[in-house]
Amino acid sequence: MHHAIQGFATEMGTKGFATRQETQEKVAKNHFRKIDQGLFLSSLGMGSYLGDPTPEADQQMEEAALRSIQSGAINVIDTAINYRYQCSERSLGKALRQLVEAGTLQRDEVFICSKNGYLSPDAHAQQSFQAYFQQEYIHPGIVSPQDIVGGSHCMTPSFLNHELNQSLKNLGLETLDLMYLHNAAESQLGEIGYSQFMNRLQTAFEFYEQARQENRIRYYGLATWNCFRAQPNQTADYLSLEAVVQIAESVGGKETHGFRFIQLPYNLAMPEALTLNNQQVNNSPMSLLKAAEVLGIHVFTSVPLMQGQLLQSNLPQFPGLKTPAQSCIQFARSTPGVLAPLVGHKESANVEDNLQVAQASPLTAQEFESMFMGAHP
Repeated sequence: MHHAIQGFATEMGTKGFATRQETQEKVAKNHFRKIDQGLFLSSLGMGSYLGDPTPEADQQMEEAALRSIQSGAINVIDTAINYRYQCSERSLGKALRQLVEAGTLQRDEVFICSKNGYLSPDAHAQQSFQAYFQQEYIHPGIVSPQDIVGGSHCMTPSFLNHELNQSLKNLGLETLDLMYLHNAAESQLGEIGYSQFMNRLQTAFEFYEQARQENRIRYYGLATWNCFRAQPNQTADYLSLEAVVQIAESVGGKETHGFRFIQLPYNLAMPEALTLNNQQVNNSPMSLLKAAEVLGIHVFTSVPLMQGQLLQSNLPQFPGLKTPAQSCIQFARSTPGVLAPLVGHKESANVEDNLQVAQASPLTAQEFESMFMGAHP
């Protein structure tokens, strides 16, 4: 039985990692970005959503994570307890342990994110999901049936606590850098209504603040699909980022709360975070990316390749980049206000292709504007 790896991403650790890669010319000079919390994070992260819960996929993901970190291009790793029925967390945990035990990586050099909220089967469990769920959650009183929304989502403190402990175990870590509440608005808002949802969100944030005190997580956030890309009156799952930040401030203090990150889809076919003025801060309409900047929230983006669908389309050409995947990643990481796109990759050819992006600089805000704002008046 392994002991959990202690520590978490720090300014000194992440800066050391970034400086080492730049000095060895493994990455372009401004590939790493310093955020308000002092951390130096790569402008490209590794996601771990796709794939079957098979030993072959486990091995591929473990090797992809090893390569992503060893290449120097990535020190941001993103997963979720429900990805591949807990196998993604376990594969990434194995990769991290290998690197740390070999002495090629310190825990404080990497930023590890996971997500909870969905009921997650365990690929290693011997019984059916129903039986597993009864035994693991219902009988011990961790979840009662009325806590579950839509048959698949729960955000009560007892459930989130159980899932956090399981994620830490899967990853082999003592502390997670970032825990997202996963698709909460999309799963619950339409079912339970706004005021009850906001109450549940506050209770969840209270739990996350407590987990921060216990050093089980450093920060928390919302990983989303629709809620920050929708128009306020068009959909049941629209969410105001300002309203969410106000809850975090009321729970954790204006300066000291841990709600510092969100994640949402963003790519050439889903540009709403940039192009839609669907948020308001202090009664001024603005885009999600602008609102996040004003409110002190960092934005990671998902599906930069739209799970491969964008690779066939007519993509812009970027200096120094050769492939469609690289163009898609460069578009996302160059967008002002995006901290890093998270790209899921397992097959070694795709991994190598994607990692090449780190050798090119992101566009400057001026370059991005002249290239794209013409296309999005």
